[in-house]
Order: sequence, then structure tokens, then C-alpha cells
Amino acid sequence: MFSLKDKNLADEIVSKIKKYDVNLKFMHVCGTHQDTLVKHGLDDLLNKCGIHIGQGPGCPVCVTTPREIEEILLLAEKGKIVASFGDMVNVPGESRSLQTMKTEGCDVRTVYSIEDAVAIAQENMGEDVVFMAVGFETTAPSTALVLLKDPPENFSVLCCHRIIPPALKAILDMGEIKIDGFIEPGHVSTIIGVEPYEFISSDYNIPQVIAGFEPIDLLMAVWILVQQIIHKENKVENEYFRAVKATGNTKAKKAMNEVFDLTDVKWRGFPVIAGSGLIVKNKFDAFDARKKYQDDLEELTGREFNEPPGCRCGDVLRGLISSKQCPLFGNKCRPDTPIGPCMVSIEGSCNIEYRYSK
Repeated sequence: MFSLKDKNLADEIVSKIKKYDVNLKFMHVCGTHQDTLVKHGLDDLLNKCGIHIGQGPGCPVCVTTPREIEEILLLAEKGKIVASFGDMVNVPGESRSLQTMKTEGCDVRTVYSIEDAVAIAQENMGEDVVFMAVGFETTAPSTALVLLKDPPENFSVLCCHRIIPPALKAILDMGEIKIDGFIEPGHVSTIIGVEPYEFISSDYNIPQVIAGFEPIDLLMAVWILVQQIIHKENKVENEYFRAVKATGNTKAKKAMNEVFDLTDVKWRGFPVIAGSGLIVKNKFDAFDARKKYQDDLEELTGREFNEPPGCRCGDVLRGLISSKQCPLFGNKCRPDTPIGPCMVSIEGSCNIEYRYSK
């Protein structure tokens, strides 16, 4: 809920935006931003001002591909102890999920951090433990730091980390939708800083604002974007200056650079995006599950994995449709019976829309 002070400020921002009589399409790439927008009714409020904000590929669980899901399912089937964040456990594969495999006797553990997975490996030295490492620049440093500390030899990671800026470029290059400005993710930006976004503004003439997660943060971000557009400016502005430094977190970036190389990788709903994935460097091969268990994963070689029938998560992630425009939304696809990951993850647009539209 807004405090009285914030409500007065919100009313002032909205009133000023309305005076410009704009019709603009913005995109953010953060599940927490989507939660704030929908929970506080900001999406409806801004729509009345001519501002339409869509969620792009800002949910790490959602952009993890069907192939990666099948990899971790197969490793669980092969007898590994699989550790994963809670949202990943319920993401459906072709015919099963980690949760269904757990009920069938596979050893699947829900953890809150990679350190929890390392502890499981230390407690089960006779077993192989695989941590499914998902997430953007926010969680990748934690994975890097663990590998730099020489974890137990029975521990490994299935690396599914991705980075945000190349995905923004891919959305613009695909040209499927008009985007007048980006609201950039606060959490990711605390790690990478401001510079990695600058090419978007210089090369594509797109205004950008790094925003925090309070309702006023998002309203201020919209106001800053509108001001840039009115004054014909294209730059990256940092609204979340209380947490985001221009240079980001240098120690976290150093750890990532020591452990990971960039690679071309698919995102759910996208073709291969150049330089958007992180792979474990060769010197850490002993902790790379894909190399360590190459023989176990061999049966997936050459196989194609498609989206679940009727699921339009890919279109939601590219900003082509809203969650409610998917015909499965709220019918066959609900949080208790999810068909796609956008309904599973608490950062997924469909899950958020379902929770707050009831």
C-alpha cells in the first residue's frame, strides 16, 4: 500500500504524464517489477495515461529451455541427487517434472542457495550431487564463488545462467514489437552497473532507466522515460542509485569472469542469442555436470524439445502477448496445474497475473 506521502507523489507523477497525451510502449525484464506493477494496480493506472508496460524475458525460470529441463530430469533419473530452487521443481518437462520424479522415488532436494546444495554434497560424500544453476547476473556470482572455493568432488552444477543485455538486443533485432523504452532490472544492475546497457541507447536510440522495486520507483522510471522521449534524449539513467553503482559490483564481476565464458544459447521462446549464456571454463570441468556426466546425457543428443502444446510462454516472454491473451491462462493452465513455466515461477507473468486477478 502507498503511504500518504507516496500517494501524493504518485498522483503528481500520473497527473504530469497525462498532460503529455502520449501513447508509449515500455518493456521491463524483471519478475519483481511485474509483481509490483500488477500487485499495486500500476499497470491499469499507467494504461490510462497512455503508458503500456510489458514484461520481457526477465524470469530466469521461464527462459530456461525444455532441453535444460530434460537434462536435469535425466540426471535425476540416473540416480544423482538433484538440488534446485523451488520454482524449478514444478516446471513441466515433456512428460514429467522434478516434483513428479520426487514422488516416484528420485532424490530431488529444494534449496534456497547453492551453498545449501554444497552442504548436501558434503553430507552425502558417496553420492553425486548436481545443482541446477539458473538465473541471470544476480545469481551467477554465487555459482562462481562456490566453484572458486573448491567444492566437494561429488558436487557439480548444470549451468543454465544467462545474461540480460544480449536478450534486449535480440528483442530489438527481431523487430516483432515497438518498444519506446526499457525499464532495466535493479537486481541485475547492482552487479553489472550501467555501462552494459549503453549500447542499447546509442545503437538503437532507446531510452532506458534502471529502476528499484517500490511502486514509486516504477512510476519515477516511467516519468524519466517520458521526459527523455519528450526531450528527444536516448540514454541510461539510474533511478535506483541508492543500490546501483555506475560500475556495479566489481568483485562479483571478477568472480564471474574467472569461472565463466560467454556462449551462444537459446532462451525459451527465442532463437539462439549470441553471447547470452554462461558456460563453465575448462579449468572447472570437474564441476561441470554436462562434461562430468556426458555419458548419462548422451541419449538427449540430437533430440528436439518443443513447447507444451498450446503454451504461449514464448510469446509472453517476447512481449507479443499478455498472459491473459494465452487461451490456456486460468483454464487448463493454473498454478496448481501449470502447463508452462510462466505459470510456475513466482516471477512469471502468468503466475503474477493469476495471483492478483483473483
